[in-house]
Parts: sequence; structure tokens; C-alpha cells
Amino acid sequence: MGFHHAQQLQSLNENLAQLQDINVSFEFFPPNTPTMEETLWHSIERLAPLKPKFVSVTYGANSGVRDKTHAVIDRIHAETDLVAAPHLTLVDASEEELRNLAREYWNKGVKQIVALRGDLPEGSPRPTRYAADLVRLLKEEGDFDISVAAYPEVHPEAANAQADLVNLKRKIDAGANRAITQFFFNVESYLRFRDRCAAAGIDVEIIPGILPVTNFTQLKRFAGMTNVNVPNYLYSQFEGLDDDPQTRKIVGANVAIDMVKVLSREGVKDFHFYTLNRAELSYAICHTLGVRPQVG
Repeated sequence: MGFHHAQQLQSLNENLAQLQDINVSFEFFPPNTPTMEETLWHSIERLAPLKPKFVSVTYGANSGVRDKTHAVIDRIHAETDLVAAPHLTLVDASEEELRNLAREYWNKGVKQIVALRGDLPEGSPRPTRYAADLVRLLKEEGDFDISVAAYPEVHPEAANAQADLVNLKRKIDAGANRAITQFFFNVESYLRFRDRCAAAGIDVEIIPGILPVTNFTQLKRFAGMTNVNVPNYLYSQFEGLDDDPQTRKIVGANVAIDMVKVLSREGVKDFHFYTLNRAELSYAICHTLGVRPQVG
């Protein structure tokens, strides 16, 4: 019995040793109400001591939300030591507007950007400009550090998986520094995708996007919109917990912790957390990964 426990302990120590040198980043969205604003800043304060590589702030397609994105970025920049990376989309802005925005960010010292095509408004014609065009434009304005999106389970509008991969390669060839994936729950689909990226000559980090789940109903809606497969195991994990938010939190953290442990054993060193502006689950997962506040 003692020997068996010693083996387990050794295995646990080896796993923890593998978790050194993990980098994390966090995504937030601009708040709509004073209460949400309070939640956001509490979350930023809670997660800042984990020294993320950067924190990104999403970007709405209408100017009101855009202004809020800028305001959050400015405040992070002014009040914390965090590297703030705004999302930038091109569907709703002219080339001139984008160039002005890029210069404005560069002059403020904001030099990391998440470059996206953006969601097309309902009834739009097929786009003529893509994220690769935005990456090229940004690189012409300054030597930005650029993250782009990747889709392990294929972008909903892509003709097929191969076309989607070609599009990602276009973004990397245009100068993007890394790709961050859409959230997923099937670890195999991410690992297969990473292999296909390597085979296609995409030589940047493919960072897994992790969505810690507390609200399963909301998750099913997100997944439906983004072509993400919700595996059966997730349904059974959350079954019967509709009116039990505390247990849902623990189950959600456990699912994400299992995922990041498997991914880290597969050599993944960088993780991007979709926080939905809440800190608790992301903080707990980071703690398990060995990403903790510096003491002393």
C-alpha cells in the first residue's frame, strides 16, 4: 500500500514539475452596467498578480462598444502593469479609420493587438477583406505583436477544414505572431489541429483558448453559434445542476483543470482564458497549473 502511494506521489510530483514555465493570458469584455464594471475591475485586480503575458479586451461592432473597449484598455494601461491587447475588427471600419486607430494605439504604447475579421452584420454580402488584410495593415503602421484566431473545429463560414487552415496560414504569413483558438472541449480535436498546422508550415504558437464553464445553458448557446462540439461527457457532468450554481462552479473548474493538465502533458506552455469577466475559475485553474502570485 505504501509503495503504491509513493508511486502516486512520484507521478504527481513529475506532473507538477512539467507544469513549470506555463504562460497565461486572459480575455475580458467591456462592461455594460456599473455592476458589471465593478465585477470586471475586481477580476482584473484578482488576476493581475498571476503576471499574465497579456490581457485582451473584446471589441463590439458598434461605436458605443468600441469606445468602451478603448476606455478599458486605457485604464488597464494607466492603472496596472499589465500588457493590454485590444481586439480590432475590420468589418465595420474603413481602411483609413483602421490606420488611424492603429497609430493612436501605437502612440499610446499599446503594441499588442488581437486582429479579427469580425462578425458580419445580418444580411451582409460576402466579405472582401479578411483578417490577413488587417494583419498586413497593422504591420505597415508599426511592429505590432499580433494574435489571430484559429478554429480547431473549423470556422462556421469556412468551406472545409483545409480552406480554414489555408486562411490561418495567410494570417501568419502576413505577420501574425501567434494564433489563439476558439474554445473547445475535445482535447483530441485541438491536438489534431496543432499537428495539421505544423504540417502546413504554420510555425507559431497555437494557443488553446479555454472557457471555464459555470453556465451550461449559456455554453450550449455559445457553442451553437460558433460550431463548437459539446461532447456527451459535458452533458452528463452538468446534468441535474440547473439550480445548483455552487456545484456547477466546482464541476466547471474540474473539467477545465483536467483539460489543461492533459494539454500541458502534450507540451502546451501557453493558455488563453476566456474569463467572461469573472476571476474565480481562471484563478483556480492557474493555481493548479502552478501559475501563482510571486511571494516576496
